[in-house]
Amino acid sequence: MLNLPDCQRLDATDPLRPLRDLFSIPDGLIYLDGNSLGVMPESAPARAAQVVSQEWGRGLIRSWNAAGWVDLPQRLGDKIAPLIGAGSGEVVATDSTSINLFKVLSAALSIAAKDQPTRRTIVSERSNFPTDLYIAEGLCAQRGYALKLVEHDSICAALDADTAVLMLTHVNYRTGAMHDLTAVTQAAHAAGVLMVWDLAHSAGAVPVHLGAADADFAVGCGYKYLNGGPGAPAFVWVNPRHTQRTDLPFLQPLSGWWGHAAPFAFTPDYQPAPGIDRYLCGTQPIVSLALLECGLDALKAAEPLGGMVALRAKSLALTDLFITLVEENCRGFGLGLATPREHARRGSQVCLTREHGEGGDSGSGAFAIVQALIARGVIGDYRAGDGGAHKDILRFGFAPLYIGFEDVWNAVEHLRQVLVSEEWKLPAFHQQHAVT
Repeated sequence: MLNLPDCQRLDATDPLRPLRDLFSIPDGLIYLDGNSLGVMPESAPARAAQVVSQEWGRGLIRSWNAAGWVDLPQRLGDKIAPLIGAGSGEVVATDSTSINLFKVLSAALSIAAKDQPTRRTIVSERSNFPTDLYIAEGLCAQRGYALKLVEHDSICAALDADTAVLMLTHVNYRTGAMHDLTAVTQAAHAAGVLMVWDLAHSAGAVPVHLGAADADFAVGCGYKYLNGGPGAPAFVWVNPRHTQRTDLPFLQPLSGWWGHAAPFAFTPDYQPAPGIDRYLCGTQPIVSLALLECGLDALKAAEPLGGMVALRAKSLALTDLFITLVEENCRGFGLGLATPREHARRGSQVCLTREHGEGGDSGSGAFAIVQALIARGVIGDYRAGDGGAHKDILRFGFAPLYIGFEDVWNAVEHLRQVLVSEEWKLPAFHQQHAVT
């Protein structure tokens, strides 16, 4: 078993360790929630001040050209592209994950309606992130499709002659279980099904190869592992074979002026821009895009150190260590492991379960345990179960850009102390707020 000095030595010899200095992390804080909101890059405050006081304050409308505001979505898209296995000019940073999912899922349904009109079902995972299911449910109601939800291990078997689109999140938000993106995409195509991926919990932490897998559509989040700040713009990728179709020019239903071929021509009719640019919609949020670029530049700094391959290796080492230490030091307190042990099936997070009844009158006690950890400066989060197959989850994300091995050892030691002392039973740790 590794002890604290062992972990400190691992940090001292970690070639990625200098990347931590690119981020602002409060002293004494162990931040294991980067899978929900990434930490702030050190460059972000100065960049925000520059955009607000100089580019907006002095440059005013001239900054659309002079400061390069006009092509920020494409410039950031090209910085995201290598992280997800896409080509230059195939990604734009824009809007939110939910809005982008509406765009690409609508496009997929339009393609299916033209090419295979008898197929009337969208298949997704029952435990998919809820906003994805809500968007799919709404589109099904509008367009006369059905939404079919299946369990994680039954997805490929559920693809039949009625399936038009398969919509999945690459890394499950509750459990950290990761799909084999290439194998699932191939299975979908073999069944004549279009493939839509949500990369919200993988982009920036897990290597993704959309182009090599020949996926159809993908969206992702800018404020998790990309560290773009709260509510940061998301991104969208579309396989060029779909953006190049001339028989379906209105695949993207939100035909706003920023997705027009010539936005400043101000013509009364809509002419979609070529390629991925048509997946833009309204005027872009420049301050937010500028802050997202700070997070992307921090990821770019990892390229000389091995890039996503090195980040993935460290992520697996961190999560392996966390799992081992929890099982060695916290046994006997009702904790289970929801995250797969197999590296090929694990994202960059570890999710622990706690059975209902372990917490007495407080259900499983999982929520209160997380709150007690937060009070100690160990930030994770909690996801409620349903009292059945889905158990309460204590969720911990390991962003390899800024988390170290000593962080992992200390986090588990705090967890052990919270459990041994029953500190989590204090009433203050059972008060739920709007965001859990």
